[in-house]
Amino acid sequence: MRLRHWLRLLPLALLLSVVAGCGNPPSETLTVLAGSELKDLAPLLGEIERETGVHLEMEYIGTLDGAEQIVSGQKQPDLAWFSHGKYLSLLMGSSGRRVLAQERIMLSPVVLGIKQSKARAFGWLDKTDLTWRDIAERARSGELRFAMTDPASSNSGFTALLGVTAAFSNSADAVAVQQVDSDALRAFFHGQKLTAGSSGWLAQAYVDAQQDLDGLINYESVLLQLNQGGRLNEPLYLIYPQEGIVTADYPLMLLQEAQRPAYERLVAYLRSPPMQQRLMAQTQRRPAIPQVRPDGQFPARLLVELPFPARLEVIDAILTAYQDEHRRPSHSFYVLDVSGSMRGPRIAALRQALDNLTGLDSSLSGRFARFRSRERITLLPFAESVQGTQAFVVDADPQAREASMAAIRRQVGKLEARGGTAIYSALMEAYRQIGEAQRSEPDRFYSVVLLTDGASNQGGTEQAFFKFLSQLPAETRAVRTFPVLFGESDQAAMERLAQRTGGQTFNGMASLAHAFKQIRGYQ
Repeated sequence: MRLRHWLRLLPLALLLSVVAGCGNPPSETLTVLAGSELKDLAPLLGEIERETGVHLEMEYIGTLDGAEQIVSGQKQPDLAWFSHGKYLSLLMGSSGRRVLAQERIMLSPVVLGIKQSKARAFGWLDKTDLTWRDIAERARSGELRFAMTDPASSNSGFTALLGVTAAFSNSADAVAVQQVDSDALRAFFHGQKLTAGSSGWLAQAYVDAQQDLDGLINYESVLLQLNQGGRLNEPLYLIYPQEGIVTADYPLMLLQEAQRPAYERLVAYLRSPPMQQRLMAQTQRRPAIPQVRPDGQFPARLLVELPFPARLEVIDAILTAYQDEHRRPSHSFYVLDVSGSMRGPRIAALRQALDNLTGLDSSLSGRFARFRSRERITLLPFAESVQGTQAFVVDADPQAREASMAAIRRQVGKLEARGGTAIYSALMEAYRQIGEAQRSEPDRFYSVVLLTDGASNQGGTEQAFFKFLSQLPAETRAVRTFPVLFGESDQAAMERLAQRTGGQTFNGMASLAHAFKQIRGYQ
């Protein structure tokens, strides 16, 4: 009887499940190309989908790289969501296309966070008339050592550079010509002791190296999160200079007309007062609507907004001048596996990746990833042993620069694959040379890029290298290694190497050239 009873009820149960399903139609999926800092929205994506019927499929990417891929058509997302939309709008306008709609979602100025003890020593606590020039003078003297992301790779560095440049010029549109104070900019960036390709990585790197740094430039939200995270030896005091700052307003940008109805539902929900409150609590970013006031975690002061350049060529000129004139010069060591397993397409891919950095990549991201004026480049190829070292300096004179690049290309063309793989012996030699270089030129950014397609099978061991590293002077020990995963490389060993040296692994499996471009933000 019980079985027959359930069989009679089964059709009714099926009908009820269908009716229930009709009340929850499947979500629409919108693809979103977004800045990496928006990963902190992940806990809210499920709620957003439930309330709007829109599932956001997020893909994270750097500023220039993302803008370039959208304009070229390489990526065709439904939406773009970066910290600001002005650069993408200018770039699309130059191609005859346009952003169809955009709405500000949340706000976060890019500011300087400095250790409270240092701010007190400088007399900066509660100083309302502090200027960017005051900061530059402390940086020039060596009293202020800070971290900032690379402007060509990360939105926070890009925004900071535009703001500082505007503060040191009479007009944002004049900075590409004669009206910017280049001496003030060089003084300011003299204090930059750590660079990075992403805001999140920079924050973690600051935590790891906080005993050697006085502060960092980043989004206000990132600095507040650091203060609340319990990982700092002392809290950061946030500085909003008198001349003003540039605020990231995180516009959600519509790129595909067919998705406008879903976009409008999404924007209406994200800008609703309850969701603005949730975004503020979750991300430490300010609300974008006047109905919701910033809460007590934000300083109660009026923020002066510096102008954003209105022309694409001005922004490009600012980035170029930063890389070739204003930033601290770097010394980049490329430790390159040319063992027998690299024969054929792999050695060809390596040659192409390095050639691209000499100016052969004419894409937008390629132009800003090239080797920079005043940069030193050391190529250290290895097989069963180091195969010789070649050092180059990129000439600061634009006409002579091509000769420098051509010399690097000629040497890269001579790379040949043969023999075994002695990774750790090659790394020991690289760090030995770095120590020598630091003694003669201490005021450079030093970094190591390791490219290998296999496990080490000759020479020194991983343990021997780590012991060698621990015995080096502190400034040499602090140099980061960025391993590139390629071929059959030992991923676990490369992750250990990156962690031990404070670096990061990069995936070169799909495109070695792209991985080498990404690393440039960390050099």
